[in-house]
Amino acid sequence: MKHSLNILALILTLFISVMLCNTSLSQASEDFGKPEELVSKGTAVFKGFMQDPNMEWFRNNIHNAKGIFIVPQMLRGGFIIGGSGGSGLLVAKDKISGNWSYPAFYTMGSVSFGLQIGADASEIILMVMTDKGINAMLSTEFKLGGDVAVAAGPVGASAKAQTADILAFGRSKGLFGGVSIEGAVVAPRNDWNNKYYQTQANPADILIKRSVTNTQAEELRSVLPKRQATKTKPLGT
Repeated sequence: MKHSLNILALILTLFISVMLCNTSLSQASEDFGKPEELVSKGTAVFKGFMQDPNMEWFRNNIHNAKGIFIVPQMLRGGFIIGGSGGSGLLVAKDKISGNWSYPAFYTMGSVSFGLQIGADASEIILMVMTDKGINAMLSTEFKLGGDVAVAAGPVGASAKAQTADILAFGRSKGLFGGVSIEGAVVAPRNDWNNKYYQTQANPADILIKRSVTNTQAEELRSVLPKRQATKTKPLGT
C-alpha cells in the first residue's frame, strides 16, 4: 500500500512538473505582443549589458562578434522537469562594411531534467563568433551545444574566452541562480519576420541579402558596436 502511494505521488509530481514546464513555455511564446515590442526591449537590454560593470569583457569584445542574438526575456520554471523559452532577435555584421543588419526574429526553448525548483526570467545575449554560428542561424532549426559549440561568456576584463561558435552571456534573478542554454533549440520566427517587414522575409533575406528594412529598428542599430579603426603607423616611421 505504501509503495503504491509513493508511485502515485511520483506520478502526480511529474504531471505537475510537466504542466509547469508547459505553462512556462506558453508564457514565453507570448512574452511580447508584437515584434516592435521585442525590438524596443532588446535595445534596452543591450544597453543594459553595455553599462553593466560586470560585463567589461563583453564591452571590450562585442565588436568582434559576427552576430548578436538578444533574448530580452527567457522564462524558465519547473520542479524536477524544467522548461525554458523566449523570443529573440538576431543582427549580423557585414564582412566588408562592418554595418549591422536589421533584426531577424527567432524562438529559443528547451526542456531539462534535474533538481530544480522555482522560476525566473533571464536576459540573454549570445555573441555569434564564427561563420558556422551564423550559418546555423540561417537554418530552419538547430541545437545549441549540439549543432554548434556554445560556451559561457567570460566575466571580468582579464577573463579569457573559450573557443566556441557562440558565447553566451546572461543576467537572471530567481531560484535557479544562473543561466544555462546548453541543448536549447533555436528556430526562426517567420511569422514575425513577415509581419515586421510587411513582406515574405526569411533570415537570409534580412541578415545576408538585406533586401528588407524597417526604420523602427534604427535605434537598435545605432547602439550596436561600430567597426574599430585599424591602427597604422605614419609613412617613414
